[in-house]
Amino acid sequence: MNTERSSARALAAVFSGPGEPFRLEEFPIPSPGKGEVLVDVSCSTICGSDLHTWHGRRQEPVPCVLGHEIVGRIVTFGAGAPRIDLRGEPLKEGDRITWTLAASCGECFFCIRGLPQKCEHLFKYGHSSISPGREFSGGFAECCLLNAGTGIVRLPDDLSDALAAPANCAVATVAAAMRLAGPVEGATVAVLGCGVLGLTAAAMARRLGAKEVVACDIDPSRAPFAKRFGSGIFCEPADLLSDLRDLTNGRGADVTLEFSGSAAAVAGAFAVTRTGGVSVIAGTTTPGGKVEIDPNELVRRMLTIHGLHNYAPDDLVTALDFLSTSKDVFPFELLHGESFTLSDIEAAFASSSDRPGLRTAVIP
Repeated sequence: MNTERSSARALAAVFSGPGEPFRLEEFPIPSPGKGEVLVDVSCSTICGSDLHTWHGRRQEPVPCVLGHEIVGRIVTFGAGAPRIDLRGEPLKEGDRITWTLAASCGECFFCIRGLPQKCEHLFKYGHSSISPGREFSGGFAECCLLNAGTGIVRLPDDLSDALAAPANCAVATVAAAMRLAGPVEGATVAVLGCGVLGLTAAAMARRLGAKEVVACDIDPSRAPFAKRFGSGIFCEPADLLSDLRDLTNGRGADVTLEFSGSAAAVAGAFAVTRTGGVSVIAGTTTPGGKVEIDPNELVRRMLTIHGLHNYAPDDLVTALDFLSTSKDVFPFELLHGESFTLSDIEAAFASSSDRPGLRTAVIP
């Protein structure tokens, strides 16, 4: 633990519900149990799902400590905790790391069928109510206790905290979407929604050899950003179908990736995917939207549709590799919002809400 902090207690920003102010509370620093790792938090970024919870659009059990896009340094290992990371590289105290959004048991129905992100005993950082001894379960705190079954990755020195933190959610989710989409070399890829995920997806598709990347967003001010992140064409939703038909001799996109969270965008993704194409829907994390699809269209156009929620541990490794090899190619610094201390977390959330499409950082 940071020597400037108390040797016995640490701060956490406790969220009690929409409209309620965060409470900065001190709790005893836990000793890691079997398979657990105690981490000193260096940086956490505010994800869109954190904002949904803060605004009341998404329900989480409270009280809780929000935040799941986290970077920190290992303080100590519990008995039997992993001493190698997801790459097979050794871990030691003091290593700067990030880790998977969730911890899984490795033994349940879903885990043994290749869906650890849907584990029947899943634990998600920043999404669980606190309890005595389990207060440090999210990123907006001075430390975090990693559960057994968490995938850890040691970070290279050339990735800053602000760049690496969103890998834990946003960039890994994009990596999972690209995995589900299949090979995109030579393909026409349409990205719907040009926030952090969409811009990252445009860049990743370009790096994977897409012939053309078409970015679509309701906000035309995002066009310059989309083009700097690999998109050759930017359009608003009303023009997406006609632009893609013009580009592809009437066929449509080989791959559509939806990151907007809008039901209308999901319907648009289905409409512009070519016969035999693939559509990955990943942007919706709040309930309530409805999408109609004619089963005849689904059959005759032979569409493949993937829903994506969370990601697999290997996707985090892919995300970090992408950032390491692409940080000098694309201007990821444009996606950084303001930085705030933990004591200013109210201002941090207000800033993040006012500046959509940017990742605001909270530095304990």
